[in-house]
Amino acid sequence: MKILKRVTDNRQLNSLATVLRRKRFALFKALVTSLPRPLKVLDVGGTQIFWETMGFCGEKGTTVVLLNLREVLVTYQNFYSVVGDASDMRQFEDEEFDVVFSNSVIEHVGDYDDQRRMATEVRRVGKRYFIQTPNRYFPIEPHFLFPFFQFLPLKIRVGLVSHFNLGWYKRVTDREKAFQTVSSIRLLNEKEIMELLPNGAIFREKFLGLTKSFIVYGGWDASSHHGPSSGSSLFRA
Repeated sequence: MKILKRVTDNRQLNSLATVLRRKRFALFKALVTSLPRPLKVLDVGGTQIFWETMGFCGEKGTTVVLLNLREVLVTYQNFYSVVGDASDMRQFEDEEFDVVFSNSVIEHVGDYDDQRRMATEVRRVGKRYFIQTPNRYFPIEPHFLFPFFQFLPLKIRVGLVSHFNLGWYKRVTDREKAFQTVSSIRLLNEKEIMELLPNGAIFREKFLGLTKSFIVYGGWDASSHHGPSSGSSLFRA
């Protein structure tokens, strides 16, 4: 478990996870390169640190708005922190953003209806979107770093979280809080993410030959769908 955490910790600049995450971000950069400036990006659930790590903070003519449940730290003049709900972005107008970006967030917003509401809002407020989410059928659950954790009965998952430190979560001794922790994550399979974003193109990230996560992007002309045809990432999205 400790080895898994070391190699999958994207907070470390030299970790394998960060290196592979940059490869994922290369697809996004390839897609936005041809877009006219000024460029206005909404990052649903993101942080400035992520964009710094990806080397994108100094992009001229680009504004990045970070939407989170709580205000997050911003230090660049072209970054803004906004408090809001991913499934109800009523503070934004239709097509207010050139691109809506989201990395490993849609699996955290609630049940499938909540995920549908987020997907609908993403398509409403953005002219284009770039959404990433882990694959439910990848054998290592990306948050708890436990093999096939997502397929275990709810009672067993709650019990494991109540008794052990798992992945990125410390042991939760309170049973109700353990239940909330487990229930707060709903991983999506390919059919579901394509139902939520039906007009998007899909990119399947690979690790050891298995699909680790999905990126769905839409709003670009077919001629501008470029970028790597295959990719890799590691466990923590």
